[in-house]
Amino acid sequence: MATAWITGAHGFIGRHLAKHLAEAGDEVGGIGHGAWPKAESARWGVSAWVEGEVDAASLERLAALGGAPESIYHLAGGSSVAKSLVAPLEDFRRTAHSTAALLEWARLNAPSAAIVAVSSAAVYGKGHAGPIDEDAALRPVSPYGSHKVVMEELCRSFAQNFGLRIAIVRPFSVYGRELSKQLLWELCLKLERDEPVTLGGSGEELRDWLHVDDVARLLREAASRASEDVALANGGRGEGVTVRAIAEMARSAWGDGPNVSFDGQRRLGDPFSLVAGRKRLDDWGFDWHVTPETGIADYVRWFRGRTGAGA
Repeated sequence: MATAWITGAHGFIGRHLAKHLAEAGDEVGGIGHGAWPKAESARWGVSAWVEGEVDAASLERLAALGGAPESIYHLAGGSSVAKSLVAPLEDFRRTAHSTAALLEWARLNAPSAAIVAVSSAAVYGKGHAGPIDEDAALRPVSPYGSHKVVMEELCRSFAQNFGLRIAIVRPFSVYGRELSKQLLWELCLKLERDEPVTLGGSGEELRDWLHVDDVARLLREAASRASEDVALANGGRGEGVTVRAIAEMARSAWGDGPNVSFDGQRRLGDPFSLVAGRKRLDDWGFDWHVTPETGIADYVRWFRGRTGAGA
């Protein structure tokens, strides 16, 4: 049984990744923010949990609980563009500083571990039309995206100078059960209340929508690709779907409801189009299992069951 660690394991992607790894036979340790009762963390497949910053002291505590890791999935960091615009220094600390601390600890204590650093499509910035390949220029427009670039450069430096085996994945628009924020959550809240639904933007914005179960599979695949050359892949289907279409899928899965309108106001830092080029994933032979139609319907079922709104 291999030991896998997840920083940010208490977060949305982290919890689903933990469950996926545990079901695949890994012993999963986690570190991050938030009290997490043992019965609840165990339900997600986490056998050892340390609440705290990603720093040497916390990492040593996790090692004492379950031994050194064979793989490390680094999901800890800033959580959104909006929050980074309010508190950019805090976002830098959460993303860049935590990455440096983790890599330094791994260099000294687990130099053979495969490390998967979870970055973001925000590193590409605005102005893209069509799928964005991994070799596209990085022009982030928010502190969040800029700090992810710093994170990636730290990974490359530690791989080049110290031989750490690393893979970087840049997920696009991730959704799924347990996500209690962002577009789908806000939309379902309004549908539940039978309120008029007005969303930001024009509705024609293109996003590459990824179900979290597929993302968990991709991150485990990336660990097998980690190398001193730093494997890099977009996390995306390569298919852009408009926000309007996603909203209609959710409305249809709900059983109709109020019409959805858009206020035409674009949020600061939000590009019009973010769609992944998927050449690298094709090279890896990786494929996505959950279509947006299936995934959105599943999210609506989860939401209605969770809030008691009915089946």
